[in-house]
Amino acid sequence: ISFNAVDSALSSLKNCQSYINSGMDVATQVALDLVQSFNDEEDVNNMEKVMLEYAAMDRELNHYIKAFEETINQVKREKPENLPDLENLAQEKFLEMESKNSDSDFQTNEKYMYFKDQLKEMKKQYHGNDTIEQIDEDIAVTRSQMNFICPITQMTMKRPVRNKVCGHSYEEDAILEMIQTQKQKKKKVRCPKMGCSHVDIKGSDLVPDEALKRVIDSQNKQ
Repeated sequence: ISFNAVDSALSSLKNCQSYINSGMDVATQVALDLVQSFNDEEDVNNMEKVMLEYAAMDRELNHYIKAFEETINQVKREKPENLPDLENLAQEKFLEMESKNSDSDFQTNEKYMYFKDQLKEMKKQYHGNDTIEQIDEDIAVTRSQMNFICPITQMTMKRPVRNKVCGHSYEEDAILEMIQTQKQKKKKVRCPKMGCSHVDIKGSDLVPDEALKRVIDSQNKQ
């Protein structure tokens, strides 16, 4: 039995995932632009709806790919004399997976969760002091600028990355060098932010802190 045509179709489906990922990246940037330019909350909410649609498409595509892969592997294992209807078998598996869908699935979509995290940070940076009445403006600026300083280099960050576990940000090159150095010594890396109890930073836990970078760049232009 030759599965070349099926393998080719699966490869095409996986390419579709890259388009979904690109769409999610664009939607994230647009949402951050909207917050930065103080657009209506409704516009920002609309971008979240777009992200949810992308996440749903990604889930459906993953289920479809998984259903076909499982079907092909099953046929390869069982080696039947007559080739069964692969499309029907895969469709059954696909519908079974889809029947178990729930909103909590989106909590495992990394790009959607990154969008939520960065949007929250962006709102905090740009609207965080709105509710604090009569706060001294100089104090507010000083507090904000303290968040721009990397706890490792003690300099203003240029390419901040955010730790998904504890929420602290560092200069990308500095934290990656620290991880690499400690790895060679077979030691764990404690979060360098004073008072943080997180003791095992991994490179896989770090994501670009786009929200913080935008605020720093905006401050530098002033």
